[in-house]
Amino acid sequence: MRHHWSRYATNGTVIGMTTKPDSPTTPAQLTSHTPYLISASEARGDRTFEMRFTSTPRGARLARRLTAVRLDAWGIPYDAAPHDEIVLIVAELTANAVRHGHVAGRDFHLRVHAPADSRTVRVEVTDTRAERVPRRPAVADIAGGEETGRGLLLVSHLAARWDWHSRSDGPGKTVWAEYVLPGRTAAAGNGMSAG
Repeated sequence: MRHHWSRYATNGTVIGMTTKPDSPTTPAQLTSHTPYLISASEARGDRTFEMRFTSTPRGARLARRLTAVRLDAWGIPYDAAPHDEIVLIVAELTANAVRHGHVAGRDFHLRVHAPADSRTVRVEVTDTRAERVPRRPAVADIAGGEETGRGLLLVSHLAARWDWHSRSDGPGKTVWAEYVLPGRTAAAGNGMSAG
């Protein structure tokens, strides 16, 4: 049985929504045109997925899984290098939001955006903890021998650009990364940029 978010994660297909686990259900497609479910940016071909998640490991795992489903629906298929790399960026940024940006009772916000006129996928993760900010640039302390602390280093190698900025609408910060899909080179190369 799928959860109530299934129709959003599966691009309009409602899968097995029942309160009776012993009664089988099959996928059903929405039959009527529903323009109110399509934003103006989606009508132009822009693709955006955004959602709030609990600031827990389960929330980070759900964010990663829903992003994987959405990327596949956007034409970035499972088992393709870009799909795996974008999902890894989401995994690292959401894990950091849970580990370093957690404030009791506050969620983190994930936004994945792929403009129609670009080969760039931008991942943004916003949390509510302003005093714990990532170091610029991400530098590995290899001599330390620690098993943690390499997430942003990994993001910096996978993404064309990454950075963070303070939230304008409240306390906290947004950490973002831009991944350039194959077929077009990154204008800024591999590194950071304010944005």
